[in-house]
Amino acid sequence: MRESLSVALQHKSRLVLKVPEVTLYFWIVKLLTTAMGEATSDYLVYHMNPYLAVILGGVGFIAALILQFAVRRYVAYVYWLLVVMVAVFGTMVADVTHIVLGVPYYASTITFAIVLMLVFFTWSRVEKTLSIHSICTRRREVFYWMTVLSTFAMGTATGDMTAVTFHWGYFSSGVIFTVLFLLPWLAYRLFGLNEIFVFWFAYVMTRPLGASFADWFGMPRTVGGLGYGKGLTSVVLTFFIVIFVVYLAITRKDVQPDLPAGDNGENKEELAAP
Repeated sequence: MRESLSVALQHKSRLVLKVPEVTLYFWIVKLLTTAMGEATSDYLVYHMNPYLAVILGGVGFIAALILQFAVRRYVAYVYWLLVVMVAVFGTMVADVTHIVLGVPYYASTITFAIVLMLVFFTWSRVEKTLSIHSICTRRREVFYWMTVLSTFAMGTATGDMTAVTFHWGYFSSGVIFTVLFLLPWLAYRLFGLNEIFVFWFAYVMTRPLGASFADWFGMPRTVGGLGYGKGLTSVVLTFFIVIFVVYLAITRKDVQPDLPAGDNGENKEELAAP
């Protein structure tokens, strides 16, 4: 009886983290979700009433967000479901800003970048850390998901800006964003660049990177794509996401250990090789 009580008290004295460990699997699934979100959003908007598509995307996002905040610790399928819905809804928000409101891609990119910087600034001032290894309170979790949503909206606009406005094309844009995704990691390894900055910079780059290659596979050949279609691209990417998430849920390879009470996770290693 005393032993079980001691274990229970010890468990309560530890802080539970709500996000996955940064591993190679994290980056694989993250890139798959960005590409899948782009393909799925485009397919829904162009194959049904666009206003209805955005409403459905918003409802799905809110439902997934409620589910994520309802669980008490990181659960692979709950977390990645929300990331997928952020990918779909974030893409829709960026596309509506351009298509419906007529805002140029460069303007929406700048606007979403300002929003993202404001979120980072506020998060840093309030919590004194931007480390994902410190997401153990409700307020920090709110900041985290505000950041994720902002990165998806900005990344979508950025990818469309380079491919369409700058006329670089989808494949060339994908190659450029691949370099931008990997370059900070190289700077971190060689020069010791701040690991939290490197993580979030790479995280932001995953959005236009995945979206550019999704467009390259799904868009017609007449506009520089391979012509496989957004529907097929979305289904294939969803299949791989499910496979990886099921694997992570079973193996728990991306589950972070709980933090001891009083540890805010600031000093924990942030990065894993992409």
